[in-house]
Amino acid sequence: MPSLSHPPQSNVTRARAALEAGARVPGGALSPEVARSWERCIGSGLDPMHRPDDVVIAFAEVRARREEQAPLRRLALAQMQLLHEQIAGSNFMIAFADAGGVVLDALSDPHFADSEAGRSIVPGSVWLEGGRGTNALGLALIEQAPAAIYGREHFFACHGHLSCVAMPIFDPSDRLVGLLDASSSNEARQQHTHALVRMAASAIENGLIADGRPDVLLLALHPRAEYLDTLSSGLIALSPDGEVVSINRAARALLAGLDAHSGQAFDALFEPGFGRLVDDLRGNGIARVRDRAGSMLYVACRRFAAPPVATRPAPTVHRLPVPEAPTASSAGFICEDPLLLRRMRPLAPATRERLAIHIHGETGTGKELMARHVHALSGRSGAFIPINCGGVPESLFIAELFGHDRGAFTNARNEGAPGLIRQADRGTLFLDEVGDIPLAAQTALLRFLDTMEVRSLGGGKTAKLDVQIVSATNRDLAAAVAAHAFRADLYYRLNGLCIEIPPLRQRGDFDAIVRHLLARHASDCSIDEAALGCLRQRPWPGNIRELQSWLRRAAIEADDAGRILVPADGGTGAGEPTCAHCARNPLSRDKCRRIRETLAATGGNIQLTARQLGISRTTVYKHMDAG
Repeated sequence: MPSLSHPPQSNVTRARAALEAGARVPGGALSPEVARSWERCIGSGLDPMHRPDDVVIAFAEVRARREEQAPLRRLALAQMQLLHEQIAGSNFMIAFADAGGVVLDALSDPHFADSEAGRSIVPGSVWLEGGRGTNALGLALIEQAPAAIYGREHFFACHGHLSCVAMPIFDPSDRLVGLLDASSSNEARQQHTHALVRMAASAIENGLIADGRPDVLLLALHPRAEYLDTLSSGLIALSPDGEVVSINRAARALLAGLDAHSGQAFDALFEPGFGRLVDDLRGNGIARVRDRAGSMLYVACRRFAAPPVATRPAPTVHRLPVPEAPTASSAGFICEDPLLLRRMRPLAPATRERLAIHIHGETGTGKELMARHVHALSGRSGAFIPINCGGVPESLFIAELFGHDRGAFTNARNEGAPGLIRQADRGTLFLDEVGDIPLAAQTALLRFLDTMEVRSLGGGKTAKLDVQIVSATNRDLAAAVAAHAFRADLYYRLNGLCIEIPPLRQRGDFDAIVRHLLARHASDCSIDEAALGCLRQRPWPGNIRELQSWLRRAAIEADDAGRILVPADGGTGAGEPTCAHCARNPLSRDKCRRIRETLAATGGNIQLTARQLGISRTTVYKHMDAG
């Protein structure tokens, strides 16, 4: 394993001068892994005095990569939040990258986020050595080991003011699956940061073992009993019949020389046998075992998921059924779409970790219903408090959110107001249309998310709260961040877990949604397969909200038997009237119909129609006059 220490600054200065002069780098001036990295960069034709290209992949691909790594990312985000609290104030950034060197998430303090480096380490940025030169993320990927790069050890001179450390994350099969990185412009706390990042990576690896299967018995082992509850302990997951399911690197190191791998029997590694050990653990909470190489180890159970095992040479084990995943249907929310169900799988664990959840989707896809579903999954005793961020005047937003004391501002309520955040204590605060939060209020909200402490306007006391944050928007917040219309650090905090709701036209459970809405709004009506087939062809620009309105109108026009009738045009909207001008212009009719459909679906909201279709409000006005 490469050392995270670095050579004397004078040696690095000599090596740097030689590199930039195109001369041979003095031997021994750099650590072996950094020297090898510089050689590779030189061999690839990189110029240390040039600026590397800022390679950033499309955010749609970032979302896809996040979905692929959902269980790992959930664990990583929880550790990043903890690291953020532990090293706050040191002008830093924490990043999580996948095994391809692509940054998926980043958290930083505001000063670093506004720096040139902070604007380079963003979700989607690629930090492979071949393009970015010597850097901690790229080096850790190549070395498959922890890496630290200080200042001018970076290959490119423009990165010389940064120090960074990266820790690889390995899955139970010992494959590198991700990396944690801490980058800073201040070296004063680097050693402290190294230890914390290493601990965070170990915690993530242990979490991958613990979350692997719900029916495993999870054992911690260490030569000293007082270390059993630390990250230095070994961790082994065992099936109910005593077979190794997974094992962490610390456990493999403790069992060096033994054939410790998945599929191996516990009794082949330790004595006494598995049944005796389980009985000891249930009775005493801790036990001692001897491995087959003769070393004594203490063992504690981190999780009992296996049934009791009798103390017999060949115990009979009755497997416990694996609990079913919670249903994604409720009175107001239904989901049978496989893609969306897969995206929703991390929701319950995320609420246990109190990760902020962001919901993205087109207008009318059911973002608030999803938010209420998240609240139900969390099991929180407090209330679900929604706020439409675009519907509150900018001058009153902070007062509405944080509350105010009597006389705090002109026209303040005489009795004051507690604020929506306080009302959401022990519950969920839903920030709908979060992209419309005024910039001044974004700063205040970010401060609350960092501390979970709130103080009313005009008040002197702060209160510590416990609030689950859920936000939603149909806007591209990443684009808003790039345009400096939304704070990057707030975006990263809100985007702890992102759920993308597909538009209705892409849902695989369209029929179930139709029947669900009919049962709610027109239980005496029915719809046959032919009618459903016609409705599936409609574009539904207003999504579920539009479908709901259409079904309610159709229920009024149902035949005497209560059957929903589909219009002669197949329900595609081709029969919708156009404006007077477009009725005479065949080339404009389709566009006009789409604008008018969207306008109807949004309840006549001109601004929302223009935003959804990417056109000006003037264009919407032109198509409003009926023909």
